[in-house]
Amino acid sequence: MKGKYNNFLFIGEAGSGKSEIAVNAARKLLTSGDKKVHFFDMDMTKPLFRSRDLCGDLFNLGMEFHYEEQFMDAPTLVGGVSRFLKDEEAYTVLDVGGDYIGARSIGGFAPYINREDTMVYYVINPYRPWSYDLEHIDKVLGEVLGVSHISVDKVHLISNPNMGPATTAGEVLAGNKKLEKIVAPYKELDFLCVREELFPEVKDRLSIPVMPIHLYLTYPWADAEK
Repeated sequence: MKGKYNNFLFIGEAGSGKSEIAVNAARKLLTSGDKKVHFFDMDMTKPLFRSRDLCGDLFNLGMEFHYEEQFMDAPTLVGGVSRFLKDEEAYTVLDVGGDYIGARSIGGFAPYINREDTMVYYVINPYRPWSYDLEHIDKVLGEVLGVSHISVDKVHLISNPNMGPATTAGEVLAGNKKLEKIVAPYKELDFLCVREELFPEVKDRLSIPVMPIHLYLTYPWADAEK
């Protein structure tokens, strides 16, 4: 994931698992220890499952966390993004809202985002209504690229077939198979994310790399689903 890249954007519709994946990726960068990690919660109007809810925990681990205080679901916009996108001595991770409204928050940073040192990931969860078929995926992704001014060639796809803490290995494999069938003729999937408990069951049964995910963003009512 590192190599020539300093900046990492994670974009995905509500329920795609984008924030969870962004947090896990930032944590992996942090454990490398070679650069500081700056995490920006760019979700403008998201009252639930926000990466900003983990700011204290991640700050204690040594990560620099950037977000704007939010009142109810009022839109927010965090500052300082340009400064760190230009900083080659740090890793910058952006957790970006995945619809055309949220993606507007990064439109002004397109000159930095379209550089070679920036990786753009679009997270797709085939178990969500807006990612159920090619028509829905193409519509949402097209709107996102249109307002963010990100080149389509910059976008890398992440498969995240997830239905919550009760998701089984079989559901992960079936969801990924469906997603591969939908998008493979047009764009390859870079890798798949799976809950860390299921990683041993699926890691050798797929043709793409698999990234184990720790569930940081959980709420009391989610425990009842387990």
